[in-house]
Amino acid sequence: MIGLQGEDTRRHPVSDLWRRLRIAAVVLISVLLAGTAGYMVHGLSPLDALYQTVITVSTVGFREVGGVEEVDAGYKIFTMALIMIGAGAVLYTLGVLIETLLEGRLTQEFWRRRMERDIDGLEGHVIVAGWGQVGQAIVTTLSDEGDDVVVIDRSDHLEMPDTQLRVFGDATEDSILAEAGLERARALVVALDTDAANVYVTLSGRAANPALFIVARANAPEAEAKLYRAGANRVVNPHRLGGSHMAALVSQPHVTDFLAITMNDRELAVSISEIRVPDGSPLTQRPLADCDLAGTTVLARRRSNGTFEHHPPASTRCEANDVLIVLGTDEELTEIRSRVS
Repeated sequence: MIGLQGEDTRRHPVSDLWRRLRIAAVVLISVLLAGTAGYMVHGLSPLDALYQTVITVSTVGFREVGGVEEVDAGYKIFTMALIMIGAGAVLYTLGVLIETLLEGRLTQEFWRRRMERDIDGLEGHVIVAGWGQVGQAIVTTLSDEGDDVVVIDRSDHLEMPDTQLRVFGDATEDSILAEAGLERARALVVALDTDAANVYVTLSGRAANPALFIVARANAPEAEAKLYRAGANRVVNPHRLGGSHMAALVSQPHVTDFLAITMNDRELAVSISEIRVPDGSPLTQRPLADCDLAGTTVLARRRSNGTFEHHPPASTRCEANDVLIVLGTDEELTEIRSRVS
């Protein structure tokens, strides 16, 4: 969308170079075919005509083949024209080929095609639109959690790990979202620089995949309501969130540090995680006191209607699609996930 994010730079330089190389190859093959046909008209056999064409366009300068001793004016004019056109076609093809090899374009193209195959094989992955500071932090956290992440960004000169799956293009274009596997993704994180672009991508994502969980970035307070109307499940204002966090560090530094470490420090012995109770789980319709929670502590329960129950009592009976917010070690969290399912 040019109107939202400036000039359209969807086309990748590698694609441009391969397009030029294909055009050059077509031109060269056409010259060879035309030259062969022309010499056949002048009495040469197909093989001799092809041989004469090749030595002519390559300007090798061998003698005429096929038993031709004296050539007429038409033969000479055709040969001169073939030399002029054919030499140009050969030089152009060689120039593009050398440029491709010297700049490593072939390797990049093979890498890009392998990247496309890897993305096509994903399902239940997360798409992050925007590779700014916010997007990089999101990708790092999600990757640490073990999620498959595909990044969409308009720039093809991004400093990111070679193993990071990515799509170069404008995220506001439906084709780019489809290339990132939108219909198979479980979540979309929209972290572009402008609210207009974020609203547009949110609309596109919700229309293409109604079951998609969308988290959108709002740069201005008035954009939050628009993003919710566009279909976002959650809207985050990084400026407001950062300000609230800084204020909390002043008023309750120890609580804030504990929560930050618990949520983000992978080396910590315990962490907070959410456990969804599926239909038919052993936890449904049983008091928490009678359930084996693998040593974890239930901090809260979110009912299927969206309301929270903090520190639920032991008599609480979970229902299908409830979400338990629990505190425990990695081993305990793994165990309770297994038991809940």
